[in-house]
Amino acid sequence: MKIFGQGAMSYFLSRMSYFPYFMILTEGWRKLNISVRKSVAFLFPLLATFARTKKETNMTKKIGKLNVWLMLLVGCAMGITSCKTETKENTQKGYNLVTLTADTDKEIMTSYSASIEGMQDIDIYPQVSGYIEKLNVSEGDVVRQGEILFVIDQVPYKAALETAVANVEVAKASLATAELTYKSTKELYAKKVVSSFNLQTTENEYLTAKAQLAQAKAQEVNARNNLSYTEVKSPSNGVIGMLPYRVGALVSSNMSQPLTTVSDNATMYVYFSMTENQLLALARQYGTIDKAVENMPAIQLQLNDGSVYEEKGKIESISGVIDKETGTVGVRAVFPNASRLLHSGASGNVLIPSVYKKCIVIPQGATVQLQDKILAYKVVDGKTVSTLIKVAPVNDGKEYIVLDGLKAGDEIVADGAGMIREGTQVK
Repeated sequence: MKIFGQGAMSYFLSRMSYFPYFMILTEGWRKLNISVRKSVAFLFPLLATFARTKKETNMTKKIGKLNVWLMLLVGCAMGITSCKTETKENTQKGYNLVTLTADTDKEIMTSYSASIEGMQDIDIYPQVSGYIEKLNVSEGDVVRQGEILFVIDQVPYKAALETAVANVEVAKASLATAELTYKSTKELYAKKVVSSFNLQTTENEYLTAKAQLAQAKAQEVNARNNLSYTEVKSPSNGVIGMLPYRVGALVSSNMSQPLTTVSDNATMYVYFSMTENQLLALARQYGTIDKAVENMPAIQLQLNDGSVYEEKGKIESISGVIDKETGTVGVRAVFPNASRLLHSGASGNVLIPSVYKKCIVIPQGATVQLQDKILAYKVVDGKTVSTLIKVAPVNDGKEYIVLDGLKAGDEIVADGAGMIREGTQVK
């Protein structure tokens, strides 16, 4: 090795044409300390140039050995540079630590999928049969209670009424005749001119005529009602739905599809469900379910397009029965709808606020969930200690409200808890 070193040195000194390559090599060493990638990129062109410029074949082996030494030297430099970089990165790596306080007032909105229905959705059926003669409304019209929607052909019902009125008059005349006969027979019987049989017969005829008059009057009332039923009226204030039948259609009281639907949407019902655990949390927070319904704050409604409805609503009732299949309980809320923006059959999300006073709030990134347990990492003497915590049953998907397990003044790792292990040195 000594001889080879002296020979190589003599060779390089005698061949000054190689001096520029030493200058390049020196520059390469400087670049190695800057970037490993740049060093590698520099190395291979240098060796290729070295191989191309050698002219004497008897020095090939010596130069090859020299290249090996250069490669080993560069490799060491790369290793040293890599170690330095890794050490620097490890030194710069830090943890986001926070000290907890208990002076936060937090309001969390919990979202529930909901369906929207009118306070009354009334299917309109005709009470008499006939052809539709008039159609006074269109889909989407706002109507008032008692407003005429349809008119069914009235001709046969007017005729029936006239017949009923005439029958009443006939019955009245028959009753008057029977009454006169009965009174006359009664006087004759007092004078013993006629028998008791004749008296009883005339009395029965009088009572029959009286009953026939009552029957005729009832038929008249029925005929008048049938005639009035030809005018199909709205039973309440609301909005007209679909109109599957038009003028000329034959309708009857026993048809399967209604003439239309009137939705009373001045006030809207919003139906949604909450889990058994959420129901229990409400009961514990307010004392009883009835008190929860009475004292819960106003709620909001997020519409299907993501916007929040301008009017606030209130929970009106909570079902007392939990569905065995879903484990949920039905809830009904009411929202005013003066602007008619809400429509029966629509969907949305109910937003219920939960307010916590003077609470400890931590980011969810500071926790690890193992099945039904939630852990956070406290910092004790500079090292992490896993701590089981209890959080509020509602959250906004970003933060937890801590009910137990942590206290004001505790220091925790605020994010990346899933990458931390027990006893990790963090400060």
